[in-house]
This record gives sequence, structure tokens and C-alpha cells, in this order.
Amino acid sequence: MNKRCGWLLLLVFLSLKSIAQQQDCKFMVVGYTRNNINLLEQVKHIKLKNITHLNIAFVNPDSAGNFIAPIDLHKVVKLAHRKHVLVLLSFGGGSPPKYLPALLAADRQTKLIDALVKLAVDNNADGIDVDLEGHMINQDYESFVSGLSASLKAHGKLMTAAIAGYYAERYTNKALARFDFVNIMSYDKTGPWNQAKPGQHAPYDMAVQDIAYWTGRGIPKEKLNLGVPFYAYGFGQGAPADMTYKDVVDQFPGAEDKDEVVLPAGGTMYYNGIPTIKAKTKLALDKAAGVMIWQLMQDANGKKSLLRAINKGIKNYKNAVGKKLD
Repeated sequence: MNKRCGWLLLLVFLSLKSIAQQQDCKFMVVGYTRNNINLLEQVKHIKLKNITHLNIAFVNPDSAGNFIAPIDLHKVVKLAHRKHVLVLLSFGGGSPPKYLPALLAADRQTKLIDALVKLAVDNNADGIDVDLEGHMINQDYESFVSGLSASLKAHGKLMTAAIAGYYAERYTNKALARFDFVNIMSYDKTGPWNQAKPGQHAPYDMAVQDIAYWTGRGIPKEKLNLGVPFYAYGFGQGAPADMTYKDVVDQFPGAEDKDEVVLPAGGTMYYNGIPTIKAKTKLALDKAAGVMIWQLMQDANGKKSLLRAINKGIKNYKNAVGKKLD
């Protein structure tokens, strides 16, 4: 190798190192979107410049443990990567297949891990997001995430998780330490399943308490993202069980500046409007590494957009404190 080529390789190395360091300190905006037949069209309508990670929910196996890649996944990944957005395949969900716990059992999980890693590698995805909830955070959870983490890291892929305070005692510290970062599901404090307890399902004080709890469990600030909801829950006479934030602000003028609206029949819809989302973004900028959104297709357009509010909050914070977040 001649001296000129040596210098060029050194410059390339330093440039790549600088990019990696910038990525490490970038404030994360993790947005979920649903896995369906319109996935590519959905992603085309997402303002990818305003997020850092796109999580496709959910990608689950058949009863034999085999995965089928979402339609147009290669095109989605390519589109996101052009905008410098990482793509993760979210596994599990709040209503997973009934056979999934059997596939996670100790004597079968190696096959499932291999299939998940192959799915990510074959489709050039950047990692797997583990969204196992409730009874699936069991005696097999720790060994599963430990094995999946090791296999993904061998291929240079990420492993993240969605975690919730209502399952807090089920997670072992060893399991939590395996994730590259975690997304706190800081919502669903109440909901239409509990009409006897009407009220805000994602209040600001819940976000404060959740960040404090998971930090106290030993998860460093750099690995914590605060989850925010883009949906409403209804209580009382004439209230639907749920609505998207977009539908709320479309139907009720001025609703974007509030956290609740009273319906003509007397019921109430509770959600997070722009002021609360801005406050939570500021909280995450101070106390965490980013925000997580469930989910992007529930957002409104234009000045009423919650994603726009998050993005403006990040820019204002940078301007105010001079922190380099990207």
C-alpha cells in the first residue's frame, strides 16, 4: 500500500468514527407504525426527517416459528435509510399469537432467535424490537433476550425493547441490561377497560415517575426513551372506546391545545395535546435519551401535528442550551 492510499484510508476511518459518535449523541425519536399491506404507502407519508428510528409493528412468526417479511419491507428499509432513519422489526405486541409463548420456551427459543436474526439480516433491517408483554415476561424471557442480543450483535444489529411500569417486577436487571435502549410505555394508566376509573391515561406526572423508576433500576439515561401516545381513550356517555389524535383534533376545533374534550352526549376523550407533548419532550431532553411514539399514523397534519411539536421542542432546546443533539 502506498502512502497516499494509507492517508485516504485513515481519513475514511476518522470520518466514519465521527459519524458514529454523532449518532451516539443524537436525541432519539422512535416512531412505531403498523405492519399491514399498505406499509410502504404509510411510510411514504411519514415525515422521516423528524424521526431517527422506525419500528414496524408487529412482525410475528407462524405456529412453526417461521417468519414472512412484511410486504415491500426491502423498499421501506431503503427509503428510510436514504433519510438516515434506522428500521427495527417489532416482535410480540399487546395481542400476540396465542402460540408465541410456546415458541419462547427454553427448548425452542434457539430456533426462534435464529429466525428473527435471519429476518433482520436478509431484509437489511437494523435490529429487532422486543415487545413482549404481560404473561410473556416469564421464566424464559431473560434467556431469550440474552440469546437474541448475542446473535444480533454478531451481525451488527440492535436489540431494543418496549417496557412498561405495570409489568415492572417481571423484568430482571440482567434482561434489562441486554438492550441497546428501551422505550418506556408511559401511557394506559387507565382506559376503556376500566370505566370506573375515568381520567387521563398518560399524565405528565406518570412520565416523571416512569423515568425516575427505570433510572433507579439501573438503566442509564442514555438508554431510556419516554413513550408518548398519539391516541385518546373515552369514558362516559356517548364516548367511543378510543380515537386517534388526528380524529380528535379534526372533530373538535382547538382540541390540539388541550388534553381532553367533552362530547355532546356528555362523555370525555382524554389524550395528550401539543402543550403536554412539548412538556414531555422537554422532560425527555433533560432526563432521557429520546422519545417513543405509539403510533405515527394516528398523528394530525400541519400545525396540529404532535410529531411537529416534538421536532420543534428539540430545536428550541438545542437553541436554548446549546447542546449538540444531532
